Amino acid sequence: MTNNIIRILRESIAVKEAICNDAALVHAIQQVANVITGSLQQKHKILFCGNGGSAADAQHLAAEFSGRFYKDRTPLYAEALHCNTSYMTAVGNDYGYDQVYARILRGIGQEGDVLVGISTSGNSANILEAYKVAKEKGMIIVSMTGFSGGKMRENSDYLLNMPSSDTPRIQESHITVGHIICEIVENNLFP
Repeated sequence: MTNNIIRILRESIAVKEAICNDAALVHAIQQVANVITGSLQQKHKILFCGNGGSAADAQHLAAEFSGRFYKDRTPLYAEALHCNTSYMTAVGNDYGYDQVYARILRGIGQEGDVLVGISTSGNSANILEAYKVAKEKGMIIVSMTGFSGGKMRENSDYLLNMPSSDTPRIQESHITVGHIICEIVENNLFP
């Protein structure tokens, strides 16, 4: 049992090491932090979407921006789009689950807002539908995915594809990278 625990920890560490050794991915993380900083400086929103564990990650990261991260500072406009269960179940029932994020973006998305889609496979249909609306509205699209990037790869302005195909290791890396972005943005806006 102990060997299994150590193996899992080493697998997680190996993915983080792979991120450290991927200059293009590290550069993309910095670019995303800069884009989010600029969007917030222009009074735009950061909107997150995901499914299952990635929805929990979306909510977690939105809270880091809208609540606080390291600093006691002004709240930032960040929101996870799945938090209204009455809306989600009504739209899922009336229009189909693939429309739950697209429909809300038609109402609240604006040019200059950042949409962060989180999906380990990169193939979540409801996120891909949301990307169509985001593109129509002139929003900036950031994808957090696994190694392949899936279908979200070609629909993103910025791709943060974690160097793994193992769902738990991808999700752990999404939170790590999300926390890094939060820290950079917070330091940019509140030096």
